[in-house]
Amino acid sequence: MDNEKLLMQFGTKIAHIRRAKGLSQEKLAEMTELDRTYISSIERGKRNVSLINIVRVAKALNCPPSELFSELGDNIGQY
Repeated sequence: MDNEKLLMQFGTKIAHIRRAKGLSQEKLAEMTELDRTYISSIERGKRNVSLINIVRVAKALNCPPSELFSELGDNIGQY
């Protein structure tokens, strides 16, 4: 699996959880103290997110950070 695909899958998972919780990108950005454009770029797979920001996003989404990786499954083992 290439890096771009991995980042896209990670971002898609964040977007899915965010929408399921009824949050806009703007609201998630406010809750994490990150910029809305940064949230958007994560969700589009354009950012390689730091551990600190992963934890911030997970906390705002009220889920463990591990849940953000659940869709990646076996693909992580390729690294």
